[in-house]
Amino acid sequence: MSLYPLLLNPTLHVKVWGGRRLESVMGKQLPTAEPYGESWEMHDSATVANGPLAGRTLGDLLVEYGHDLVGPGSDPAAGLPLLAKILDASDWLSVQLHPDDEQARTLEGQPRGKTEAWYVIDAEPGAKLVIGVQPGTTPDQMAAAIENNTLEDLLVYAEVVAGDVLFVRAGTIHALGPGLLIYEIQQSSDTTYRLYDWGRVGLDGRPRELHIEKGKQVANLDSLPQIVHTGHRTEQVVEIVRTPYFTTLLYQLNPDNGTRIELDPAGQRFHILTCIAGAARILADAPPLDLAKGRTALIPASTRTYTLEGTAQVLCSFQ
Repeated sequence: MSLYPLLLNPTLHVKVWGGRRLESVMGKQLPTAEPYGESWEMHDSATVANGPLAGRTLGDLLVEYGHDLVGPGSDPAAGLPLLAKILDASDWLSVQLHPDDEQARTLEGQPRGKTEAWYVIDAEPGAKLVIGVQPGTTPDQMAAAIENNTLEDLLVYAEVVAGDVLFVRAGTIHALGPGLLIYEIQQSSDTTYRLYDWGRVGLDGRPRELHIEKGKQVANLDSLPQIVHTGHRTEQVVEIVRTPYFTTLLYQLNPDNGTRIELDPAGQRFHILTCIAGAARILADAPPLDLAKGRTALIPASTRTYTLEGTAQVLCSFQ
């Protein structure tokens, strides 16, 4: 059976810091009244919602289709290389950081680390991110502040608005603040070192585990990342982030820019398409696929030229 554009059912995750905007803003049906913080849009656990492969997980399809799904530059045996999420923060996430590839192999025996990027879909007035600690802070000073519950005094905050982008290189100390709805693209790894959790307990009533010693080993304490502002950009194609691990582009389809764009994975890479405003349609050598706000589709690497049309904003991520 040939591959075709795959509409995905995400995996939803309850989080102590989550809320309900995945449903109220992004149109997802949340199955319980609990606070949902993460929608894993494209991951091995996501299931196909359309066509003859409906009900199959991407992990299963990767085993069966290999390079036809992910392209020749990815190793199917290592799983899908990227993970795309939508995050709803109604409270502060823990202050955390992630190892790079070499550190992940050494410390965790994992095949890859976790470098990520955030695109702000929506932000309440005054919403903030943590982008690091004061440069020059030593690992021991950081650890002492965590132990004394005074890490807030060392944190560096940045106020953000819709369209802002933060590239979170491995080793960057970071946290999302309340009032933020975020698109996250990352290396497919869930290795996280939690440094600080604002003195709260988890949904089970117990404090969540901290990883101070490993955090000290991988933390970048010398520099801070920069917020990139893209909300003023009006052209049809806006580059959001370009890194050795992933690239994300924003397609803005409207009467001024044009309501169609031709795209071509060229048999080399898969495309992750997430509609964050309006609605789009994917036209390929398969039945048309409608992409509503809040939905994600995977375009297999084996796909040739396809068309994206509609009045919409669509984020496209690829390796």
